[in-house]
Amino acid sequence: MSLSSKRRNNNSSRSGKKTKNNKNRNPMQPPRKYSTKNSVTKNKGNSCKELVTGKWKKTGSMTVFRKYTSVALALTALFAGSAAAKVRVFAQVDSRKDVYVGESFTYHIIIDGENNPGMVDLTPLEKYNPRSAGNRDVSETTISIVNGKTTKNVVKRYVMSYSLVSNQAGYIELGSVKVAVAGKSYQTNPVTVNILKPGTTDQLDLEVTLSENKCYVGQPVLMTIKFYFSADINDPQFNIPVFNGDSFYFENPDIPGRQVKEYDLGSGVTVLVSQHQVRHKGKQSNVLILRKILIPKVSGDIQIEPVAVSTDVVVGRSRSRDRFFDDFFNSGFFNSGKEYKRFMTSSKPLSLTVLPLPEQGKPDGFYGLVGRYTISASAKPVTDVYMGDPVTLTIKIGGSKYLKPVQWPKLEQVPELASNFLIPSQKATPAIDNGFKVFTQTIRPDNNLANVIPSIPLAYFDPDTGNYNVAKTRPIKLDLKPSKRLTAADTEGKDFAPVNKEVEAIKKGLSANYESPDVLENMSFSPAAALIRPVYAPVWAAPLGILILSLLVKFLTHASPEKAAAKRRRRACSKATAQLKKVASMDSSQRNEQVASIMKQYIGDRFDKMAGSLTGNDCYEAIVDATGDTEAGDKYRRTIEHCESARYASIDINIDFGKARDIIRLIRNIEKKCK
Repeated sequence: MSLSSKRRNNNSSRSGKKTKNNKNRNPMQPPRKYSTKNSVTKNKGNSCKELVTGKWKKTGSMTVFRKYTSVALALTALFAGSAAAKVRVFAQVDSRKDVYVGESFTYHIIIDGENNPGMVDLTPLEKYNPRSAGNRDVSETTISIVNGKTTKNVVKRYVMSYSLVSNQAGYIELGSVKVAVAGKSYQTNPVTVNILKPGTTDQLDLEVTLSENKCYVGQPVLMTIKFYFSADINDPQFNIPVFNGDSFYFENPDIPGRQVKEYDLGSGVTVLVSQHQVRHKGKQSNVLILRKILIPKVSGDIQIEPVAVSTDVVVGRSRSRDRFFDDFFNSGFFNSGKEYKRFMTSSKPLSLTVLPLPEQGKPDGFYGLVGRYTISASAKPVTDVYMGDPVTLTIKIGGSKYLKPVQWPKLEQVPELASNFLIPSQKATPAIDNGFKVFTQTIRPDNNLANVIPSIPLAYFDPDTGNYNVAKTRPIKLDLKPSKRLTAADTEGKDFAPVNKEVEAIKKGLSANYESPDVLENMSFSPAAALIRPVYAPVWAAPLGILILSLLVKFLTHASPEKAAAKRRRRACSKATAQLKKVASMDSSQRNEQVASIMKQYIGDRFDKMAGSLTGNDCYEAIVDATGDTEAGDKYRRTIEHCESARYASIDINIDFGKARDIIRLIRNIEKKCK
């Protein structure tokens, strides 16, 4: 909520402008207020403007002015109050860019007159898979002060946004949606959206595969999506219908390595993504590989709809006279000098047959593991163990590529283990190590019979054989030493005999008592005397010397804030230049971020600003204000924006020494024009 104060004086109201046309104004912003010619103002003479006609009328006193001012304020308060009390709910689609098949677009429900969310029935929009895209309170309060009288106007507005996806091209109508606000029901207006169908090209290709064509309920199936592209692309949008259904549980596979990153598709589902260069259909291509684990919930034949990808593809290049940007941004996802057109590619539909798990032969302790698993155990120490000593039990479960559904073994359900060992209820978090899920637990022998750690079972269903199996660990022998459990009587002992010790006093008589003043020693201390006594000189001279030395150093090295700022401005260019020369030797994954940081730091040092809060637009304004060179400012801004964008692009942007040298040349040019 923003608070603004508007003060109109008698002369300024004469030049009031008509209300601007707000037809294309963003509906999420509250309506703005403008001064009009109908405002009541006073002229230097005895004249005033009439409220309705807006014409100047000669008067002999302030009576008419006060009368019309009171009427105007009363009408303003009346209309403001009635507007605040009225609630209006309407819908709108964000149409700032084209909407394509399979791509998400934003649907807004706007509540005027309230600043709280409503209860929305999204049933009419179910086939577009609505997902919340966030809510915002965009209310505004304005305070107007006219001739010393204050008028407060409150505009309440709340925006609820949803992400929708359409799989059909053409004009679609989003039906009216019911919204409950403050106990009352409202209907939104229907909204028509034109869904465009992208073109096709042989520079894009898509393949979707499943690790299994037939599986059992609960069996993990790896879905792999490979998106091939042999041209420069921008803004790829994935439409994966299977993620919108409820036939599967979804998990990410366990894939080690730094080349795999987690990517949010924007629909609440994340996938693991990696990128490689391969040769596909006779030409060199880049491939994005998306992986996701599908775990079937129910049995039956499940149809997996085609996956689609739409993206902007470079179809031409516009001529540019700027060599700097031609060299620097002719790679990756940067848009400089490139013309794009939207294209789409899709995969073939797939079918997965899911079989039910048999009830016959299901062992105790089975909790849904489907696959082939192994289990092993080790203990430490196994020798010279006494009752109550801690023994670390390590259990490893492997055999399957996907280990996330593997749970902690139920140690307390193993009879021999539970009766002979103490098992804590606290359990450590398991870890994945070299293809095994590792569980670690500390147990303690509870009696002299705990000389063997028994076998620990693991029940699973083998889809290859169609049977249930129970894997077990090997028993582990312990060299348990016989021990006796101590009681309270054992700690006290059987015999108790008090020990007596006589206290002896040595009598040597009384010392003599002297009362003469001659035996007294003068122990008084005089600060004045201490100043001239050599023995006390180090005590006061050392601190005094340190104080004088520190004051002298501070006096010689002290610099005023103005001097420090001037020094910072002088060193800005040389500092940025030295750092940019080292960029080529940095890790390629950090170069773009480092270049943007160095460029912001230069602007902060050169123009006395906080570098950490600067944006590309801030740098542009600082350069233009100081030099008047809009071209250099625009280059600087675009360089920062593209470096920051490269951190999230799917194609690596290589900044070599030549590109860093171009940035140095740009900074030196700005520095030269600032002087």
